[in-house]
This record gives sequence, C-alpha cells and structure tokens, in this order.
Amino acid sequence: MRVAYRLHVAIWTVVCILLASTSSPFLHKAAAADPVKVGFSLGLTGANAPNGKQLLIALEIWRDDVNAKGGLLGRPVELVYYDDQTNPSNENNIYTKLLDVDKVNLVLGPYGTNQISAALPILAPRNLTTIGILGTAANSEAHYKNYFSMIPLGPDPKREFSRGFFELAAAQNPKPKTVAIVGADAEFGKNATDGARDNAKAAGLTIVYDQRYPPATTDMTPVVRAIKATNPDIVFIGAYPPDSVGFVRAASEVGLTPKMMGGTMIGLLATPLKIQMGPLMNGYMNNAEVFVPIPTFNFPGVRELLDKYRERAKGQGVDPFGYNFAPYGYAAGQVLAAAVEGTKSLDHPKIADYIRAHTFDTVVGQIKFGKDGEWAKPRMIVTQWQNVAGNDLGQVTDLKNWVVVWPPEHKTGKLIYPFESARK
Repeated sequence: MRVAYRLHVAIWTVVCILLASTSSPFLHKAAAADPVKVGFSLGLTGANAPNGKQLLIALEIWRDDVNAKGGLLGRPVELVYYDDQTNPSNENNIYTKLLDVDKVNLVLGPYGTNQISAALPILAPRNLTTIGILGTAANSEAHYKNYFSMIPLGPDPKREFSRGFFELAAAQNPKPKTVAIVGADAEFGKNATDGARDNAKAAGLTIVYDQRYPPATTDMTPVVRAIKATNPDIVFIGAYPPDSVGFVRAASEVGLTPKMMGGTMIGLLATPLKIQMGPLMNGYMNNAEVFVPIPTFNFPGVRELLDKYRERAKGQGVDPFGYNFAPYGYAAGQVLAAAVEGTKSLDHPKIADYIRAHTFDTVVGQIKFGKDGEWAKPRMIVTQWQNVAGNDLGQVTDLKNWVVVWPPEHKTGKLIYPFESARK
C-alpha cells in the first residue's frame, strides 16, 4: 500500500509539473515578456561618428516610444548594437555575433554605404531582412531582395544623388562647359562619382579631372591643387565628414574658385563641423541633404521627434539638432515595427514581403519601396550656403543661410552663381 501510494504521488507530481509547464498563465506571461532584440552596428567612432551618434539617439527614442505603447507583439524592444568604428571589415564579425551569440530577433542597418555593402553578404545567405540607413546604392551590385533603403534616392540612386547639382549647372547662362569630379576611393565615393560622371556626360560637360583619393585622406591640398590646374568650370566632390572639412579648407587656401562647387559632402551635414567651417562654406552646394526644417518637410511626428532628440543630445557632445540623421534613423525603426505588427510575426521573409507590399507613414513622410529596396520615388534636395558671417550656432542653423535651391517644390531661395559671388 505504501509503495502504491508513493507511486501515485510521484505520478501526480510529474503530471502537475507538465501541466504547469504547458498551461500556466504565469509562465506564458513570463515568456511573452522576453524582449524582442533588434541588432545593428553604427559608426560611433571614426569618420562616421558625428552622424552615427545621432542615429543611435534616434533609435533609442524609437525604442522608448514603441515600449511606451506596449512593445512589439506585446514584448518590450531591446537594442543590441556595436561600434563598427567606421570600418567595413568589422561588419562580418559584428553581424555574426549579433545573430549567433546575441540571438537578435530583428536586424537594422548598418549606417553608411560602405558598411551596408559589407554586411549584406552576411545577411543574404540567412535570408534576413534589414533596413539600411543612409546608404547610396548599397544594394546595386548584390540586388538582395530583403534589403530596404532608408534614403530618398529612388530607383536610380547613383544618378539621383547628383541630379540636382547638374540640373542647376545646365540651367545657368552661360552654361558651364567643363567639370572636375573627385571623391573618396570607397563604395560611397565610387557610387557618388559614378553617378556624377553619368550626369555630367548627359549634360554635355567635358570632364577634365576624374580621380578618387584614399578614404583616410584629410590633407586635401594636393588634390585641390591638381583640380585647380585643370581650371574646371564646376567641381563635384563626394566626401566623408573629415575630408569634406579638409577640402573646404584647402580650396580656400589654394584659391579654387570655379563657377560652381559642391556635391555629396557629408561633412556639411554635421552641425559641429559646420561651425568649424563657418563662412568658408559660403557658395558650396550640397546634394547629400535629406532633411531641412522647411515647411514642406513638416511631416507628422517629426517635430516631436526632433524635440526629444534635442533634449537627449544635451551634454553628449553630439550634434544638437540631428536634422539629416535622426528622422531617418527613427523612420527605419517605424517601418520595421509596422511590418512586425502587420505580419504578427518575427519571420524575416514575411516581414520583407510586407514591406514590399505596403506604403508606410513615417516621420520623413510616406515611403513606398521599389527596385533593390530603394524608395519608389526620389525626394532629394540641394542646398547652398549663403551669407554665413561667423562661426556661431545661429549662423549655421539660420534658414536664410541654409538655402534650398532645388527642386522647385521645396525651394526656399535662389542659387548664387557663380561661386565667387557667394564669397563676397
């Protein structure tokens, strides 16, 4: 009897444990509370740091906003990220670690053309979905179906990146005849200058200089002297933050004054670097702009985001405004979240199918994706720095100095031409 009783108790103990493990509402609640891990890399040191730090703040705001509304699929969002040091060779190890060690559920990024191009070979064999942030034609070679681009370049990204610059050049009277094209010798610089070359040829311009320099170059004086020797009518530059500053300073010292000068100059987007350059920026055109606080860019939610960004940026030694970067980092999170909730799933192919099939309302406006994951319609702008009189914050944030000159629907002022007229 005693043996039978003990056996009976043992059986019921096992049954109760099994029932508890499969049907307890408390255990289900605990499992449901496991975070949805979103993994990515950003350049928090190196050349991309001034912009990568802005994107991190934006993604942290996105995480907090999502969690305040109940998370994703009823689970809190957790960000898992690493500094890629603005070195594309680090992407392999970072994304492998995110996937195999950290076991992230979702992927974003990376930030930047070179970094995205390096990450896609890790993501594609696993059939994973990602939204790359501010990469120029980063998927134009891989054509990976589950990649989506958070930059408004449209279906022909290489050409679009410089289209406005060359349209403005062609509209001048007399029309410029010659052009110098220069850029960093990396994926970003190559894509920018390839597009510029095609646009220059289409505009009937003669290319008198067409070179790329090592990405780590900061002393741009030899490059500027070589360009000046060709006496071009216009100069197009595809540069990262440090070499943007280096070029602007060298051009001033050497006396390079073509009729038009500018390009995809990422350094002209970061407020601390703008303050460094101050009046030296006068006359420069920048077609790397993706967000300027003008009335036509007052998209739902963007002001609230930028207000939150400004509060968080205080004391962090980062750009105090986050104009070109924070909205696009946040929007990448918005698209990902909408696709997860739309599919009620963390299944990457399902998420990618959803993104391809839908239009998304974001803080940077409505987005529909097309070929190679690029935006179905482009929405780039070209700005020119005008009448900057000092190196203070007010000078580089005043929209009277930071003028949108293209396209007509977003234009806030007239192009000053030739370049030298904007230097007086």
